[in-house]
Amino acid sequence: MIKYISSDLCYAYVPHGPKLEPILENQGLFLEQLSETIKPYLPVNCVFIRYDLLWQNQWAIEDDYFDTSGHWQGPPQDQVQEMRVNYKTHHWNLRKSTSDMLPKNTFFLDLTQSENELMSNMRYNTRYCIKKAIKHGIQVKEYGVEHISEWYKLYHETALRHGMPLQDEKHFADILKNQDSSHKGVNVKMLMADIDGKYMASMFLVSSHRRGNYLYGASSTNNRMASYVLQWESIKIAKSMGCTEYDMFGSAPNIDNAHPLHGVHIYKKGFGGDLHHRMGCWDYPYSQQEYDLFRLQELGNN
Repeated sequence: MIKYISSDLCYAYVPHGPKLEPILENQGLFLEQLSETIKPYLPVNCVFIRYDLLWQNQWAIEDDYFDTSGHWQGPPQDQVQEMRVNYKTHHWNLRKSTSDMLPKNTFFLDLTQSENELMSNMRYNTRYCIKKAIKHGIQVKEYGVEHISEWYKLYHETALRHGMPLQDEKHFADILKNQDSSHKGVNVKMLMADIDGKYMASMFLVSSHRRGNYLYGASSTNNRMASYVLQWESIKIAKSMGCTEYDMFGSAPNIDNAHPLHGVHIYKKGFGGDLHHRMGCWDYPYSQQEYDLFRLQELGNN
Protein backbone atom coordinates (compact mmCIF):
# COMPACT_ATOMS: atom_id res chain seq x y z
CA MET A 1 0.00 0.00 0.00
CA ILE A 2 1.53 3.32 -1.11
CA LYS A 3 0.80 6.42 0.99
CA TYR A 4 1.85 9.91 -0.07
CA ILE A 5 3.41 12.27 2.46
CA SER A 6 3.77 15.13 -0.03
CA SER A 7 3.10 15.79 -3.69
CA ASP A 8 6.31 14.00 -4.71
CA LEU A 9 7.22 11.70 -1.80
CA CYS A 10 5.60 8.52 -0.49
CA TYR A 11 6.12 5.50 1.74
CA ALA A 12 5.06 1.86 1.51
CA TYR A 13 2.77 0.57 4.26
CA VAL A 14 2.39 -3.14 5.02
CA PRO A 15 -0.61 -3.66 7.35
CA HIS A 16 -0.36 -6.81 9.46
CA GLY A 17 2.62 -8.04 7.53
CA PRO A 18 4.78 -9.82 6.75
CA LYS A 19 2.90 -12.95 7.80
CA LEU A 20 6.03 -15.08 8.24
CA GLU A 21 7.39 -14.66 11.78
CA PRO A 22 11.08 -15.60 12.18
CA ILE A 23 12.66 -16.51 15.51
CA LEU A 24 13.36 -13.46 17.68
CA GLU A 25 17.08 -13.07 16.98
CA ASN A 26 16.51 -13.15 13.19
CA GLN A 27 13.56 -10.76 12.95
CA GLY A 28 15.63 -7.66 12.24
CA LEU A 29 17.77 -9.37 9.61
CA PHE A 30 14.64 -10.77 7.96
CA LEU A 31 13.04 -7.30 7.72
CA GLU A 32 16.26 -5.79 6.41
CA GLN A 33 16.65 -8.41 3.68
CA LEU A 34 12.98 -8.16 2.74
CA SER A 35 13.17 -4.35 2.54
CA GLU A 36 16.22 -4.42 0.30
CA THR A 37 14.71 -7.15 -1.90
CA ILE A 38 11.49 -5.27 -2.64
CA LYS A 39 13.09 -1.83 -2.94
CA PRO A 40 13.48 -2.05 -6.77
CA TYR A 41 9.74 -2.71 -7.09
CA LEU A 42 8.70 0.38 -5.12
CA PRO A 43 8.33 3.91 -6.53
CA VAL A 44 11.64 5.73 -6.89
CA ASN A 45 10.32 8.44 -4.56
CA CYS A 46 9.55 5.95 -1.76
CA VAL A 47 11.18 7.32 1.40
CA PHE A 48 10.72 4.25 3.62
CA ILE A 49 8.71 1.11 4.18
CA ARG A 50 6.56 0.70 7.30
CA TYR A 51 5.69 -2.75 8.61
CA ASP A 52 2.70 -3.01 10.96
CA LEU A 53 3.82 -6.23 12.59
CA LEU A 54 1.44 -8.82 14.02
CA TRP A 55 4.42 -10.56 15.63
CA GLN A 56 4.34 -11.06 19.37
CA ASN A 57 6.16 -8.28 21.18
CA GLN A 58 9.62 -9.50 22.14
CA TRP A 59 9.35 -7.95 25.61
CA ALA A 60 5.96 -9.52 26.36
CA ILE A 61 7.62 -12.84 27.11
CA GLU A 62 10.15 -11.49 29.62
CA ASP A 63 9.34 -11.46 33.34
CA ASP A 64 11.18 -8.16 33.87
CA TYR A 65 8.45 -6.30 31.99
CA PHE A 66 5.59 -7.55 34.17
CA ASP A 67 4.63 -6.16 37.57
CA THR A 68 4.12 -8.26 40.69
CA SER A 69 0.46 -8.78 39.74
CA GLY A 70 1.42 -10.24 36.37
CA HIS A 71 0.39 -7.22 34.31
CA TRP A 72 2.56 -6.28 31.34
CA GLN A 73 4.10 -2.82 31.66
CA GLY A 74 4.95 -2.37 28.00
CA PRO A 75 8.23 -2.49 26.06
CA PRO A 76 11.33 -0.40 26.90
CA GLN A 77 12.21 2.91 25.26
CA ASP A 78 12.45 2.99 21.47
CA GLN A 79 16.25 3.17 21.46
CA VAL A 80 16.49 -0.01 23.53
CA GLN A 81 14.04 -1.77 21.22
CA GLU A 82 16.02 -0.69 18.15
CA MET A 83 19.27 -2.04 19.60
CA ARG A 84 17.78 -5.52 19.94
CA VAL A 85 15.81 -5.59 16.68
CA ASN A 86 18.82 -4.43 14.65
CA TYR A 87 20.96 -7.23 16.09
CA LYS A 88 22.54 -9.21 13.22
CA THR A 89 21.52 -6.61 10.60
CA HIS A 90 24.10 -5.18 8.21
CA HIS A 91 22.87 -1.57 8.04
CA TRP A 92 21.40 -1.03 11.54
CA ASN A 93 18.58 0.78 9.78
CA LEU A 94 15.33 -0.37 11.41
CA ARG A 95 13.52 2.29 13.43
CA LYS A 96 10.60 2.04 15.81
CA SER A 97 7.83 4.17 14.32
CA THR A 98 6.78 7.28 16.20
CA SER A 99 3.21 5.95 16.29
CA ASP A 100 1.35 2.72 15.65
CA MET A 101 -1.34 2.72 12.99
CA LEU A 102 -3.13 -0.44 14.16
CA PRO A 103 -3.65 -1.48 17.81
CA LYS A 104 -0.62 -3.03 19.51
CA ASN A 105 -2.66 -4.74 22.21
CA THR A 106 -5.71 -6.86 21.50
CA PHE A 107 -7.75 -9.82 22.69
CA PHE A 108 -7.96 -12.91 20.48
CA LEU A 109 -10.81 -15.42 20.76
CA ASP A 110 -10.29 -19.04 19.70
CA LEU A 111 -13.25 -19.78 17.41
CA THR A 112 -12.44 -23.47 17.15
CA GLN A 113 -14.35 -23.77 20.42
CA SER A 114 -18.06 -24.53 20.40
CA GLU A 115 -20.55 -21.75 21.10
CA ASN A 116 -21.22 -23.27 24.50
CA GLU A 117 -17.50 -23.27 25.30
CA LEU A 118 -17.15 -19.66 24.17
CA MET A 119 -20.07 -18.64 26.35
CA SER A 120 -18.80 -20.55 29.38
CA ASN A 121 -15.38 -18.86 29.12
CA MET A 122 -16.92 -15.39 29.35
CA ARG A 123 -17.13 -13.42 32.56
CA TYR A 124 -20.42 -13.79 34.40
CA ASN A 125 -21.36 -10.14 33.82
CA THR A 126 -20.80 -10.47 30.07
CA ARG A 127 -23.04 -13.53 29.82
CA TYR A 128 -25.65 -11.76 31.94
CA CYS A 129 -25.69 -8.67 29.68
CA ILE A 130 -26.01 -10.82 26.54
CA LYS A 131 -28.92 -12.81 27.94
CA LYS A 132 -30.64 -9.71 29.31
CA ALA A 133 -30.33 -7.89 25.97
CA ILE A 134 -31.89 -10.86 24.17
CA LYS A 135 -34.67 -11.06 26.76
CA HIS A 136 -35.45 -7.37 26.23
CA GLY A 137 -35.90 -7.97 22.53
CA ILE A 138 -32.69 -6.47 21.16
CA GLN A 139 -32.00 -7.95 17.73
CA VAL A 140 -28.86 -7.94 15.60
CA LYS A 141 -29.03 -7.77 11.81
CA GLU A 142 -26.73 -7.18 8.87
CA TYR A 143 -27.42 -4.05 6.83
CA GLY A 144 -26.30 -2.73 3.46
CA VAL A 145 -24.95 0.64 2.45
CA GLU A 146 -28.49 2.06 2.26
CA HIS A 147 -28.44 2.14 6.09
CA ILE A 148 -25.04 3.82 6.40
CA SER A 149 -26.58 7.05 7.73
CA GLU A 150 -28.17 5.23 10.68
CA TRP A 151 -24.87 3.48 11.35
CA TYR A 152 -22.96 6.75 11.14
CA LYS A 153 -25.17 8.47 13.73
CA LEU A 154 -24.07 5.93 16.35
CA TYR A 155 -20.44 6.16 15.25
CA HIS A 156 -20.57 9.98 15.40
CA GLU A 157 -22.14 9.93 18.89
CA THR A 158 -19.52 7.49 20.19
CA ALA A 159 -16.59 9.38 18.67
CA LEU A 160 -17.71 12.66 20.23
CA ARG A 161 -18.31 10.97 23.59
CA HIS A 162 -14.77 9.59 23.71
CA GLY A 163 -12.95 12.41 21.92
CA MET A 164 -11.99 10.19 18.99
CA PRO A 165 -11.04 11.54 15.53
CA LEU A 166 -13.90 11.28 13.04
CA GLN A 167 -13.93 9.79 9.56
CA ASP A 168 -16.65 11.09 7.25
CA GLU A 169 -19.67 9.01 6.27
CA LYS A 170 -18.45 8.53 2.70
CA HIS A 171 -15.35 6.71 3.97
CA PHE A 172 -17.47 3.93 5.46
CA ALA A 173 -19.91 3.86 2.55
CA ASP A 174 -16.97 3.30 0.20
CA ILE A 175 -15.74 0.39 2.34
CA LEU A 176 -19.08 -1.37 1.90
CA LYS A 177 -19.44 -0.50 -1.79
CA ASN A 178 -15.94 -1.44 -2.90
CA GLN A 179 -15.06 -4.46 -0.78
CA ASP A 180 -15.68 -7.07 -3.50
CA SER A 181 -13.80 -5.26 -6.25
CA SER A 182 -10.83 -3.90 -4.31
CA HIS A 183 -10.05 -6.40 -1.55
CA LYS A 184 -10.15 -9.95 -2.81
CA GLY A 185 -10.73 -12.43 -0.04
CA VAL A 186 -12.03 -9.79 2.39
CA ASN A 187 -15.63 -9.81 3.57
CA VAL A 188 -17.18 -6.77 5.27
CA LYS A 189 -20.47 -6.83 7.15
CA MET A 190 -22.16 -3.85 8.78
CA LEU A 191 -24.05 -5.04 11.86
CA MET A 192 -26.48 -3.08 14.02
CA ALA A 193 -28.46 -3.96 17.13
CA ASP A 194 -31.92 -2.46 17.50
CA ILE A 195 -35.04 -2.66 19.60
CA ASP A 196 -38.34 -1.79 17.94
CA GLY A 197 -36.48 -0.12 15.08
CA LYS A 198 -34.33 2.07 17.33
CA TYR A 199 -30.63 1.42 16.69
CA MET A 200 -28.59 0.97 19.87
CA ALA A 201 -25.17 -0.36 18.79
CA SER A 202 -23.22 -0.92 15.58
CA MET A 203 -19.96 -2.28 14.21
CA PHE A 204 -18.16 -3.60 11.14
CA LEU A 205 -17.21 -7.28 11.01
CA VAL A 206 -14.27 -7.74 8.63
CA SER A 207 -13.14 -11.28 7.89
CA SER A 208 -10.06 -12.37 5.98
CA HIS A 209 -7.74 -15.40 6.04
CA ARG A 210 -9.95 -17.18 8.59
CA ARG A 211 -9.79 -14.27 11.04
CA GLY A 212 -12.76 -12.14 12.05
CA ASN A 213 -12.05 -8.55 13.11
CA TYR A 214 -14.25 -6.28 15.20
CA LEU A 215 -14.00 -2.73 13.84
CA TYR A 216 -15.61 0.67 14.44
CA GLY A 217 -17.74 -0.36 17.40
CA ALA A 218 -20.28 2.26 18.45
CA SER A 219 -23.16 2.43 20.90
CA SER A 220 -25.87 4.70 22.22
CA THR A 221 -25.72 5.87 25.81
CA ASN A 222 -29.32 4.71 26.26
CA ASN A 223 -28.70 0.97 26.21
CA ARG A 224 -25.15 -0.29 26.64
CA MET A 225 -26.29 -3.94 26.86
CA ALA A 226 -26.87 -3.85 23.10
CA SER A 227 -23.11 -3.79 22.48
CA TYR A 228 -22.76 -7.13 24.30
CA VAL A 229 -25.30 -9.01 22.21
CA LEU A 230 -23.95 -7.31 19.07
CA GLN A 231 -20.46 -8.57 19.82
CA TRP A 232 -21.73 -12.07 20.56
CA GLU A 233 -23.67 -12.26 17.30
CA SER A 234 -20.61 -11.00 15.41
CA ILE A 235 -18.50 -13.74 16.99
CA LYS A 236 -21.05 -16.37 15.97
CA ILE A 237 -21.23 -15.02 12.40
CA ALA A 238 -17.43 -15.08 12.10
CA LYS A 239 -17.41 -18.66 13.37
CA SER A 240 -20.12 -19.68 10.88
CA MET A 241 -18.02 -18.18 8.05
CA GLY A 242 -15.13 -20.51 8.89
CA CYS A 243 -13.01 -18.09 10.92
CA THR A 244 -10.82 -19.81 13.49
CA GLU A 245 -9.93 -16.70 15.47
CA TYR A 246 -11.54 -13.37 16.32
CA ASP A 247 -9.59 -10.17 16.84
CA MET A 248 -11.27 -7.75 19.27
CA PHE A 249 -9.00 -5.08 17.74
CA GLY A 250 -7.59 -2.85 20.40
CA SER A 251 -7.23 -2.74 24.16
CA ALA A 252 -5.16 -1.32 26.96
CA PRO A 253 -1.97 -3.33 27.63
CA ASN A 254 -3.13 -4.09 31.18
CA ILE A 255 -5.90 -3.24 33.66
CA ASP A 256 -4.45 0.10 34.74
CA ASN A 257 -7.44 2.23 35.80
CA ALA A 258 -5.73 5.37 34.51
CA HIS A 259 -5.32 4.08 30.95
CA PRO A 260 -7.73 5.77 28.48
CA LEU A 261 -8.73 2.34 27.15
CA HIS A 262 -9.39 0.84 30.57
CA GLY A 263 -13.15 0.58 29.97
CA VAL A 264 -12.57 -0.97 26.55
CA HIS A 265 -10.15 -3.45 28.11
CA ILE A 266 -12.69 -4.58 30.72
CA TYR A 267 -15.46 -4.91 28.12
CA LYS A 268 -13.38 -6.98 25.69
CA LYS A 269 -11.71 -9.06 28.39
CA GLY A 270 -15.19 -10.14 29.45
CA PHE A 271 -15.58 -12.22 26.28
CA GLY A 272 -12.85 -14.58 27.43
CA GLY A 273 -10.08 -14.06 24.89
CA ASP A 274 -6.32 -14.05 25.39
CA LEU A 275 -4.50 -10.71 25.54
CA HIS A 276 -1.87 -10.41 22.80
CA HIS A 277 0.87 -7.74 22.58
CA ARG A 278 2.17 -6.95 19.08
CA MET A 279 5.43 -5.43 17.90
CA GLY A 280 3.56 -2.60 16.20
CA CYS A 281 4.98 -0.40 13.44
CA TRP A 282 8.63 -0.52 12.36
CA ASP A 283 10.22 1.57 9.62
CA TYR A 284 13.05 0.84 7.21
CA PRO A 285 14.25 4.13 5.64
CA TYR A 286 15.54 4.26 2.07
CA SER A 287 16.24 7.99 2.14
CA GLN A 288 17.50 8.99 5.58
CA GLN A 289 17.21 12.76 5.21
CA GLU A 290 13.62 12.73 3.96
CA TYR A 291 12.72 10.09 6.54
CA ASP A 292 14.09 12.19 9.42
CA LEU A 293 12.05 15.18 8.23
CA PHE A 294 8.89 13.08 8.02
CA ARG A 295 9.58 11.62 11.45
CA LEU A 296 9.82 15.10 12.98
CA GLN A 297 6.56 16.07 11.30
CA GLU A 298 4.86 12.91 12.55
CA LEU A 299 6.09 13.53 16.10
CA GLY A 300 4.61 17.01 15.95
CA ASN A 301 1.24 15.65 14.90
CA ASN A 302 1.04 13.04 17.67
